[in-house]
Amino acid sequence: MANKTFINNDFLLESKAAQKLYFEYAEPMPIIDYHCHLPACDIAIDRIFENITDIWLGGDHYKWRAMRTCGIHEKYITGDASDEEKFQAWATVVPRLIRNPLYHWTHLELKRIFGIDQLLNPDTASNIYNRCNELLRQRDFSVRSILEKFKVEALCTTNYPAENLEHHKTIRDTQCKTIVLPCFRPDKFLDAHLPKEFNNLVNSLESLTGLSINSFEDFIESLWKRHQFFHRNGCRMSDYGIETAYSADWTIEDVNRAFVKARSGHPLEGEDLLKFRSAVLYELLLMDHKQGWVQQLHLGAMRNNNSRMMALLGPDSGYDSIGDFEQGRPLIQLLDKLDRSGHLGKTIIYCLNPRDNDLIASIIGCFQDSITPGKIQMGSAWWFNDHKDGMTKQIEALSSIGVLSTFVGMLTDSRSFLSYPRHEYFRRILCNILGRDMSNGELPNDYQLIGGIIQDICYFNAKNYFQLHEAYNAIV
Repeated sequence: MANKTFINNDFLLESKAAQKLYFEYAEPMPIIDYHCHLPACDIAIDRIFENITDIWLGGDHYKWRAMRTCGIHEKYITGDASDEEKFQAWATVVPRLIRNPLYHWTHLELKRIFGIDQLLNPDTASNIYNRCNELLRQRDFSVRSILEKFKVEALCTTNYPAENLEHHKTIRDTQCKTIVLPCFRPDKFLDAHLPKEFNNLVNSLESLTGLSINSFEDFIESLWKRHQFFHRNGCRMSDYGIETAYSADWTIEDVNRAFVKARSGHPLEGEDLLKFRSAVLYELLLMDHKQGWVQQLHLGAMRNNNSRMMALLGPDSGYDSIGDFEQGRPLIQLLDKLDRSGHLGKTIIYCLNPRDNDLIASIIGCFQDSITPGKIQMGSAWWFNDHKDGMTKQIEALSSIGVLSTFVGMLTDSRSFLSYPRHEYFRRILCNILGRDMSNGELPNDYQLIGGIIQDICYFNAKNYFQLHEAYNAIV
C-alpha cells in the first residue's frame, strides 16, 4: 500500500457539490489549448516516442530545476547519461517534491496516460520505466492519439516570425483530428540590446520577404509581411514575452536613429532601448488589431539569470525567475494609447509575479468595450503560478474584482504531450472553489447556473473568444 498513488476519484474535490460540478459539468468538456510550446513537427509525423525520458524529461525545465535543487548532477539532467539513468535520477527526486506541483502532475500523468497507480520512487522506477516504454511504442500512444485521448479539439503552437509553418500545412493535409494552428511570437525583435542576435533576425526577415531593411519603416513593413503570411496560414493570435508593457513616448526620428545604430552592431541601452521597444510593440499590436487577432502579453519574467549556465546550456534551461518590474503604469499607458486610437484588440494579460493579480484584475475592467464579453482578459495562472495555490489566487482575484464567468480558462504552456492532465488539475480546483461556496451557502444550490459557468470557463468561452475553428475552416 505504501506505493499506492493518492490520486483517487475525488482528488482535490472536497465536497459533494464539487464532485458533482466536476464529473457532470467540467470533465466532459473538450480542451482548447490556446497557448503551448508543443513542437508542430512531432504532430506532423505523428511521432511515437522511444521512451518516457524522451517525452517527459527532455526540455522540461520545471523538472530540471527540481533535480538541480535536490543535488542531481547535470550529467543526469541535460548531460550524456543514458535515458534510463536520467529517469532513475528523476525517480529519486520525486518523493522529495511534496507540495510542489510536480508531485501532483507526475502522478496524475502516470495514472491518466499510462494507467499506472503507483508512486514513483527508486523502488518502483524500473517497473514504471519499462511499463511506460512498452506503451509508448504502441500506435495508441502516438502524439495524435494522446491528443485525441484528452479530447484536445484545438491547440496553438508558439512560432517565431521566420518559421515557414510547413509542419502546420502537413498536419492539415493529413487531416489530423485536432486543429493545430500557429501563434505569432515576435518579441525577440524587441531585443536590440543584443545586436548580433537582433541583426541575425533582421537578416532572416530580408531573406524571407525580399525587402532591403535599411530603416525602421522597412523593418516594420517586413514584420507586417510575416504577420500576413501567418494569417494566411490560420494564425489568429500573437504572444509577447516581455518584462513589462513598454509604452514610452517616441518619434519616428527616435526609432529610426535607434534602428540604424542597432543595425550597425551597437547595442541599444537606456531610453533608446525603451523607445525602440515601445515603438516595435505598438506597431505589432496595431497589426494584431488590423487582422482581428487576440494578443497575449506575458509580463514579468527575469530570464537567464545564471550567466554561467546560460553560456553552457542556452535559454529555457531552468534559470529564469519571477521579476519585480513595474507593471501597472506602463500597461495602462499602452492599453489607453491603443484604445484612444481605436486599435485595442482582444487582449490577454498574464502576470508572473502573484503580487500583480489584483492589479491586473482591476486594470482589465478599465478597457472592456461593452460589445465583446471578456474582451480584455486576465490570463490563467502562469509558469511559477500554475499550481494549486497560484490557480486559486488567480481565480479569487478575477472573481472578486472582475467577472469570472467570462474567463477563457486553462492552457498547458507546455513542451510535453503528457501535460494535458493539467487541464483536469485546473478544472478540479475550479470546481472545488465553486462547490465549496455552494456548500457554504455563498452561492445558490443551482447546478444548472454554476455548472453552466464552469462549462463556459472550461470550453465555450475559449471557443467563442479565439474562433480557432473558423480560422481553420478559412484555410482548408
